[in-house]
Parts: sequence; structure tokens; C-alpha cells
Amino acid sequence: MSGAGDYYEILCVPRDATQEQIKVAYRQAALKYHPDRNPGDKESEEKFKKASEAYSVLGDPDKRAQYDRYGKVGGAGGGVDWDSAVFDDFGDLLGNLFGFGDLFGRAGGRGGPHRGSDLRYDVEVSLEEVLLGCEKEMEIPHEEPCPKCSGTGAKDGKRSTCGACGGRGSIFYQQGFFTVSRGCPQCSGEGTIAREKCGECGGKGNEYGTKKIKVKIPHGVESGSRLKVPGQGEPGRKGGPRGDLYIFIGVRDHPFFLRDGENLLCRVDISLPEAVMGGEVEIETLDGKLEKVSVPPNTQHGQRFRIAGKGMPRLHHRGRGDLFVEVRLRTPSKISREEKKLWQELLRLEAEKNDKRESFFRKIFKGGD
Repeated sequence: MSGAGDYYEILCVPRDATQEQIKVAYRQAALKYHPDRNPGDKESEEKFKKASEAYSVLGDPDKRAQYDRYGKVGGAGGGVDWDSAVFDDFGDLLGNLFGFGDLFGRAGGRGGPHRGSDLRYDVEVSLEEVLLGCEKEMEIPHEEPCPKCSGTGAKDGKRSTCGACGGRGSIFYQQGFFTVSRGCPQCSGEGTIAREKCGECGGKGNEYGTKKIKVKIPHGVESGSRLKVPGQGEPGRKGGPRGDLYIFIGVRDHPFFLRDGENLLCRVDISLPEAVMGGEVEIETLDGKLEKVSVPPNTQHGQRFRIAGKGMPRLHHRGRGDLFVEVRLRTPSKISREEKKLWQELLRLEAEKNDKRESFFRKIFKGGD
């Protein structure tokens, strides 16, 4: 292992942790041990450096695979390649929290365009709606640039370069051997200031509310399916694009039909005489049509019969799956005197049949005629 210790132990994650778990663990460690939060604490400073080194390897799937196999990455000393993608995540994290974005040369810097955040909306649909597809109207949070100041937050629509940070949005200072920065308190990291705030939005530059949109749910979707609606997320900053809206689909359970991918299953009860003699049962399919199913003689409990093309539609494909009808034997809870006599006669005949069968086998085993 590297002299820095086991990278998984440093980030406090198991060896089978997902990339997302590793990323979250690193961010927590970076926030906890960052020198800016622990000025003069050499122990925290060392833990911060080790966490950054660990993430530079485990955060890269290729380097992680090499580390898992050989216990090191790169040369014999297991050194860290500081030109790796760790700076991308490191810059995202500390650039937002501590103003390191410009220090790491992030594109656009602190005052550049930023894409808006994505939004999530959960919607529940019925199995019947999945069969045909449907359209859902949903109300989502909505944010628009203030029409009075055109999103500038300034009364006259104009912003001036912040004199405290020179438009960088960050103020740099030396902390040991680190050059660190804080978001400029004068302009709140924007790099520009409004001499007089807009009276409509209070200087925020945006108006907040809700918006109704209609989204088409395609037929055949399953629970857990995700739909992407581009450009319906939160607005970007400094001219950046809007985020996206992700709609997560949940399909309600049906009281009669059980779904298995593109197929459906339902269960119907039949009487013992119907199972023995055969018959016909009628069921209503999911689309409301009646279908007759022939039950052959001597049908067994749990036996299934297929109705082709009456299942669920295939997502992104033509046609439908099948409907499977499972029969269950229904015994009577009450019987009349006449029925009781008939059942007793059946029992007698069944006993005679068993006696003859046993007698036949006794003769075989005893060698009798």
C-alpha cells in the first residue's frame, strides 16, 4: 500500500463502495478537515491532504482498478497524479464553498455562466394509463428573471464591478503553504454589485413561483422509469442554460392483474366439477374487453392458460405481451343434501377404484393370477 495508508480506510468507505459513495465521503472529509475551517490545525491539514490523495485515485475508475489490483497507482511509491480529474471535483466543491474556482483555473471562473440545477418530480399512474399512454399535468417550482430589472437585481438594470475583489468574486489570502480564498462579502461572490437594488425582486434578480406543464407518459413504462424534460429545471446563472426536469414514474398495483414486464397474470376460480369435466370461463381484460378461456377436462389447480397479445404494450416496440390466466380450484363452503349424497357416491366410487388398483398391484407382487 501507499505510505499514506489504505485509501478506503482514509475515506471510511468499504472496498465495494460505489463511485457516488466515494464522492460523498470525500466531500464530507474535505469539508471537515479543510484548513480554512481548521486554521493552524496540522492534524486536520494532514487529513485533508490524505483525503484528497485518496479521492484522486478512488474517484477515477481506472486508477481505482489499478489500486485494487496492485495496491498502488503510478510509480513504486504509489504517487498521486495531480493532473487527474480530482481537480475537477475538487474545484467544483471548494470553488462553490471556499472560492477556489479561479485558483484551479475553472472555465468561466466564479463570475462565468453556470447551468441551472435539475429538478425531480414523482408521478404515479395506473396500469390502465400505462396500457394506453396518458398525459399528466403537473405543477413544478418555477423561477424566472425579474422582468423589471431583466434579472440583474439592479434598479437601473446595470451592475458595476465590485471594488473589493476587482470582479473576481473571491478574495485570496495566504494560509500556511496554501493560497486560499473566500467569497467576496461585498458582492457575495458575484463579482459585480448593484448600486441600488431592484424594488421588485429585492436585488435577487429572479421571481419565484410555480408553473403548470403537461407531459406525455408513453405506454408501456414501468415503475422506476425516468423521463427527461429538457430545459424545465432551475434557471442558470450569468447566462447559463436551464437545468432539466426528471420525472420518475411509479405504477400503482392493480387489484386483479399482476404485471411481469410485458406480460400480465390474473387468477380465476373454477369449481371442482368444471375442473374435472372442463368448461369455459369469461374474464375482462385490462382494456375492458371480454375474453373466453376454454378449460379442458382434468384441469389441475394452478394450471395456466395464455391469451396472446392481451398483455402490456412493449415500450419503444410494436405489439403487446401476453395475458396468462391461472385457475384455482374452488371448493364449496356449503352443500345441499342432494349434493352431499352425490359427493358420498363419488367418494365410494373413488374408494372402489383405489381398492381395485391396490388389489391389482398385490397380485403382481405376489405373482398371483
